[in-house]
Amino acid sequence: MTHFAPILAALRRHRLATALIALEIALACAVLCNACFLIVGQLRMLHVESGVDESSLALISLGCDGCKGTDLNARVTTALRAVPGVQSVAVVNAVPFADHAGYAGVTLDHEHYIAVPHFYSGGPGAVEALGLQRVAGHAFQPEDFQVAENWLPKNTSVWVTRAFAERLWPGQDPLGKEFWSDTYHFRVIGVMAHLAPPDPGGGHGDSAGEWSVFAPVTPGDSLHGVYVLRASPAELPRVLREARDAAQKAAPEAVLNLPQSRTVPELRADYFRQTRIMVGMLAGVIVALLLVTALGIVGLASFWVQQRRKQIGIRRAIGATRSDILRYFQAENFLIVTAGIVVGVVLTFGLNLVLMKFYEVPRLPVYYLPVGALALWGLGQLAVLAPAMRAASVPPVVATRSV
Repeated sequence: MTHFAPILAALRRHRLATALIALEIALACAVLCNACFLIVGQLRMLHVESGVDESSLALISLGCDGCKGTDLNARVTTALRAVPGVQSVAVVNAVPFADHAGYAGVTLDHEHYIAVPHFYSGGPGAVEALGLQRVAGHAFQPEDFQVAENWLPKNTSVWVTRAFAERLWPGQDPLGKEFWSDTYHFRVIGVMAHLAPPDPGGGHGDSAGEWSVFAPVTPGDSLHGVYVLRASPAELPRVLREARDAAQKAAPEAVLNLPQSRTVPELRADYFRQTRIMVGMLAGVIVALLLVTALGIVGLASFWVQQRRKQIGIRRAIGATRSDILRYFQAENFLIVTAGIVVGVVLTFGLNLVLMKFYEVPRLPVYYLPVGALALWGLGQLAVLAPAMRAASVPPVVATRSV
């Protein structure tokens, strides 16, 4: 059985070195917990469900100042439908991972804004072209498509995502419910399982990654220039290339927005490029920090083993076994790491508060702390194992000769 009193006495004699290692472990705990939390959040965002049939979709985006929307839509959609392999074409204002088109605050009482969803709009055939999945309610009827006034029709029927409905009416059936955005009135006739906004994770509330509304609009001056194409996944790259050429020939006065005129998988990959880089950097920071911490433990333990060879030899001579010496150093390391973790818990929440204030990061769940503590305890035991085994191999005769 290991007695902690002599270990604590030894640590008090080397309090500066002990404090430095414990502080290093505390910093490692704070960074490890918060970095893992950020990585998990970003990985979850990388796999966000867009709600559209991504592998079959491409976007054509045109800029045309002064163009008549109805005329432009007629020419471009006719040209796009003539491209071999195109299964459907629709006018939309945006698709997931492209440039966003319309965030707006909404109220249930004309006074208090309670959420900021993204408003998608699309003409006839847009729902089918995008592959939106309705889980409740009914389909849009021809009379639901109205001419927009600046932005959307003043009174219109909409589909909302399940997450957004839960935000507005928790635990209630959203069908038939109403909400407003300024003077615009909306009535829910359908619920979608998913429809991510164009910039999921862009920061419009804790759960804004699923807050979306789809409104039917008659294409025209308020809805033109952005077209979604559906084709088989195998033909989509060729269809997109030919669709770009067809759109430019049909509307030579318009400017093709090439960065936005891509397949939806390409738009998704481009949107999350920075996220992937950040995840890699955070993982690198974690590995480097744990490596430095482990090397610090190894260095300090090795120094102490060398410094205590005489005491170790004496203990072996009076009956201490190799296992006793091994457990001594492991127990000593456990106490140092535990002290570092206690301080690290405070630093962890402090760092999380800073991230919450300046970077809109959610609160760190408590369960990250025991996971981080277990990781550091395990790291400490592994790091001290080699020096402890060297200490355990010190023969009593070596100590006797040095007396």
